[in-house]
Amino acid sequence: MATPGPVIQEVPFEPSKPPVIEGLSPTVYRNPESFKEKFVRKTRENPVVPIGCLATAAALTYGLYSFHRGNSQRSQLMMRTRIAAQGFTVAAILLGLAVTAMKSRP
Repeated sequence: MATPGPVIQEVPFEPSKPPVIEGLSPTVYRNPESFKEKFVRKTRENPVVPIGCLATAAALTYGLYSFHRGNSQRSQLMMRTRIAAQGFTVAAILLGLAVTAMKSRP
């Protein structure tokens, strides 16, 4: 029968401090960036995603407007267009993630 190893006392959890993980820094950037700076950086990294989001919002808005006006055929067309725009946006996000993952490989 093997003897148990030495007992290591764990440091109690301190909720006011983030956990320390070896090799992981809490922030990648030296200076915290504002919302606007982060939005501009993310848009430059993958410019297709905001275009897809705007297309989705435009199709939804026009579809609801058409529905309100009583043009059900146009409303149905815009709802289908919205689904296509959402699919385009999701595909753009996934493609952007794949490209980012490929860039980070050595």
